[in-house]
Amino acid sequence: MEYDPLEREFGEFDSPLFRQVVNQFDAVKERTGVDAGALERLRYPRRTAIVTIPVKMDSGETEIFFGYRVQHSLTSGPGKGGLRYHPNVSLGEVSGLALLMGWKCGLIGMPFGGAKGGINCDPTKLSQGELERLTRRFTLEMIPFIGPDVDVMAPDVGTDEQVMAWIYDTYSMHIGYSCPRIVTGKSVDLSGTKGRREATGRGVVYCIEEASKRLDIGLDSARAVVQGFGNVGSVAAQELFMRGVKVISVSDVRGAVYNGKGLEIDKLISHVRSTGSVVGFSEADSIDPERILALECEFLIPAALERVIHENNVQNLKCRVLAEGANGPTTNEADRILADSGDILVIPDILCNAGGVTVSYFEWVQDIQMFFWDEEEVNRRLKKVMADTFNTCFDFSIAEKVNLRTAALILGIRRVAVKKAARGLFP
Repeated sequence: MEYDPLEREFGEFDSPLFRQVVNQFDAVKERTGVDAGALERLRYPRRTAIVTIPVKMDSGETEIFFGYRVQHSLTSGPGKGGLRYHPNVSLGEVSGLALLMGWKCGLIGMPFGGAKGGINCDPTKLSQGELERLTRRFTLEMIPFIGPDVDVMAPDVGTDEQVMAWIYDTYSMHIGYSCPRIVTGKSVDLSGTKGRREATGRGVVYCIEEASKRLDIGLDSARAVVQGFGNVGSVAAQELFMRGVKVISVSDVRGAVYNGKGLEIDKLISHVRSTGSVVGFSEADSIDPERILALECEFLIPAALERVIHENNVQNLKCRVLAEGANGPTTNEADRILADSGDILVIPDILCNAGGVTVSYFEWVQDIQMFFWDEEEVNRRLKKVMADTFNTCFDFSIAEKVNLRTAALILGIRRVAVKKAARGLFP
């Protein structure tokens, strides 16, 4: 068998997303000005856990699933990151997402280290009982690796408040007392925070607002396209709609719709709640989901999965701002093409979708204090964090003559690496 240097380079974590994230890291690490030894330690995750999850299915048969939890760094505080249920979950994908989460926490100044987890499954094909048994068994298998001061999970693709409630309950039953700090993204009734579900989508829009000021784009005359109409995309679309932006096209896993005069987002959300998809919305035309990325607009928001903008479609983009609501939606090859052209401002994922982890931090803090804020207070604090971070990155990008992604990566990695270097290496 031929020797593969890339396989040795990336080891057990090898995957397209992990390579993408490490290549981004390698491209900027020397510009951080931090000790090389500390940087080398940040190139790979600190700790990984792979577990098998036996679940008794409704049929009476037992099925084995594979679960993962990756902690990139615990230098700044507990690991923090989502838990996703998706058929494509793998160790490499989760590891890449954990690194991104690390840079994100560093960039916005949260006292967390990056982490991520997932179970390789299709949640749409599991009953509620099967999902509960899957989640509770996964939580038990993870007991040695998680804790409110060790690693705190949150919802991600395929998971929600109910999944967090099961984790919260399982962990609490194990330790013998209620511990709401073990997860964020809980319902308000279970010591969650107001505004958490909407936080990522709102954070995307707060970044778009700041970008529109810098580029002199009037929101009331702007058009937006949203790829992905889940939690992030639907909230971002609704927030833009409320600000007078014409959202002309949206898509989900089943298809896409288009209305050049602008979609009535409230009506579309009601349609999705009753049918489960944007497809069939009576006040819009059906359109090929691949085509919506090429629609002329001011704001394009990829809010679905990774690597949807690549070298084969990036030249078709006709937006002024690419706001990355998803993690890793743009490949390195596409990113280089965008950087060379300079026609599109890319708000990178570690900045653009950081609203979720920001309000997760707010929830964690409120759970520690057992004192809860109203939604106005949550949104006020979120907007300040997102606006301040965007403008810091934008000003840094101008001063250093780099694009916004490079600026965000330098700042995020530097803040994590400085702490690691200061603490030293033990033993």
